[in-house]
Amino acid sequence: MPFEAMSADADEDLLAAYAAGDAAAARALTQRLAPRVFAHAARMLGGDRAEAEDVAQEALLRLWRAAPGWRRGEAKVTTWLYRVTANLCIDRMRRRRGGTDLDAVPEPADESPSAAEGLQQQARAEALQGALDGLPDRQRQAVILRHIEGLSNPEIAEIMDIGPRAVESLVARGKRALEDALLGRRDELGYRDDD
Repeated sequence: MPFEAMSADADEDLLAAYAAGDAAAARALTQRLAPRVFAHAARMLGGDRAEAEDVAQEALLRLWRAAPGWRRGEAKVTTWLYRVTANLCIDRMRRRRGGTDLDAVPEPADESPSAAEGLQQQARAEALQGALDGLPDRQRQAVILRHIEGLSNPEIAEIMDIGPRAVESLVARGKRALEDALLGRRDELGYRDDD
């Protein structure tokens, strides 16, 4: 099957095709999922792009290893992949809590159309990331999956292996903690009351 035609195939179909030896299916699935996995890992790891790349590669490798034994209908490929990614990120965060990791300092963001706007966007992103980093691991994961990745509460519940009400609670507590952490910084970050 041509690579272009695979873009409409379901993730499970592509994974099954890869397990049957179709390398083009792996390329199509990687092209579809790798950016999402990388973005999720980068957010979980405080913007550390190098670690996020490592986590994304490891998560996709685990998906390829799981492909031959994949059982259709038990879990969505994306749900499984988000869970693996989150677990890998949490493992890395726990390991580096023992000391300061200079490699974990995020690189400055690319400039936007103007230098002032770029600096403001960078300050906002750093403030949000700092506030996210201050949340407990489970709250951070739930908030990122809900409000940054845009997943539904049932999807998050499946990824985190908890009930939807627990997701609602984690997200609500996480949002309140973020609001409290960022409340006094509205002027500094360039937000007005009508923003």
